[in-house]
Amino acid sequence: MGHRFESAEQGDLDATPEQIWQAIATGPGIDSWFMGRAEVEPGPDGSVRLDFGGYAPTHDVTAWEPGKRLAYGSEPAPDGRFVAYEFLLEGRDRGSTTLRVVASGFLPGDDWADEFEAMSRGHEMFFRTLYEYLAHFAGRTATPVTAFGPPIADWDRAWATLRGELGLTAPARPGDDAHLRLADGAAVDGVVYYVNADTLGIRTDDALFRFIKGFRGPMIAAHHVFADDAHRHTDTAWQAWLARVFG
Repeated sequence: MGHRFESAEQGDLDATPEQIWQAIATGPGIDSWFMGRAEVEPGPDGSVRLDFGGYAPTHDVTAWEPGKRLAYGSEPAPDGRFVAYEFLLEGRDRGSTTLRVVASGFLPGDDWADEFEAMSRGHEMFFRTLYEYLAHFAGRTATPVTAFGPPIADWDRAWATLRGELGLTAPARPGDDAHLRLADGAAVDGVVYYVNADTLGIRTDDALFRFIKGFRGPMIAAHHVFADDAHRHTDTAWQAWLARVFG
């Protein structure tokens, strides 16, 4: 079977269309909020290449209107699978902008519903991170971190363990104070900026830390670090952190 899907997020942001365009249409901008690392070949005949833990699709640009509209998507695989993204920007008064983000595509197989649910929750986190980035870190460039923990057998227990590690109680809510201890022992304070059944996002003064339930996989750390000492936040260091917490 399979299923054609579409999901949308929309919000009014205290950012100009130019600031948002920099975030969505450049490699360093995408590195600062989406997933993994990105390379952008600009222009209407360009492309967007993402690398998330070794998964590295290339998306062809299908619409390129700076400050107004960006769209790109992958070619359908032999089983019909593809994903596409569209960003629509409308400038408002006093430097604000309405941003609408649409994700669409096709999921093959009889288990498409489970994958769609997981994908939708992930997309919610990614796009809330974009809003958080523009509200608190606009114009800055992050070092992205991607790390995978050990296999998870009991997700209720895993989320409870993570909340305990971060000094959170159940249920975690946006605005809750969080406390992280990094792999090198340094303590960092932050605040929950977004949470759903499959994701948890923490904002600190110089980073966006995200924990994501991998679809049929481990807990994933997908962070964006703006600090000058970003070298402390390597993929290897966070993999060790995940192994300690969930091992």
